[in-house]
Amino acid sequence: MRIQLRRKEEIGYIREAGRILAACHREIAKIIQPGITTSEIDARVEKFLEKNGAVPEQKGYKGFPYATCASVNDVVCHGFPDQRPLEAGDVVTIDMVVNKNGWLADSGWTYAVAEVSPKVRKLMEHTHEALFRGIEAARHGAALGDVGHAIEQVAEREGYGIVKSLVGHGIGRAIHEPPDVLNYGVPGRGLKLKEGMVITIEPVFTLGSTGAVFWGDDGWTISSADGSIGVQYEHTIAITREGPVILTD
Repeated sequence: MRIQLRRKEEIGYIREAGRILAACHREIAKIIQPGITTSEIDARVEKFLEKNGAVPEQKGYKGFPYATCASVNDVVCHGFPDQRPLEAGDVVTIDMVVNKNGWLADSGWTYAVAEVSPKVRKLMEHTHEALFRGIEAARHGAALGDVGHAIEQVAEREGYGIVKSLVGHGIGRAIHEPPDVLNYGVPGRGLKLKEGMVITIEPVFTLGSTGAVFWGDDGWTISSADGSIGVQYEHTIAITREGPVILTD
């Protein structure tokens, strides 16, 4: 599949999906508290999207059975929603792809459940910082290596692991379109970004310094190999001549 350059009108359609997605995350933020289950969150997301004329794109994608990925603590990605009540001190990443009239937007966000430890709070703050460092670097004419390097510098500065097997990607009509957007890289190396490209940027950092992961028996759940907590923040952005534009804010 070749890289798609989207017209302004098409980016507007993706932005509408992103607007619904961002509104959904704001609703999630209101209900994250000890005692709620990720299954309850998943059900609320599905109802919210239906109310707004959208559908959860990943439900049924390659057999994935839920509207959201719900990843708790050492689960860094693609966790299944379940009936375990969240506890104070947990972190949970809710990741979803919203389909509005055939156009897609993708955003994952890590939430603290009540108070988390200072080192986990710092991990969240620095991963969030890395997301925006990556977005700032994602400019027309820049290289993908510039984006990855900006993210990687934050992890190296703080001693976090980067989950290198998880990457950002192009998006528009399909969940995963080219190019892959790595969370590490060499400045000036790699594909040049062009006006009209729509990509996700999604750093995943772990408290453990290796960032190594393993896949669970369900074929989806990805956990840190050392059992350390993982955090992810993700936006869908459009590349424009004036700079990157966040479509899921």
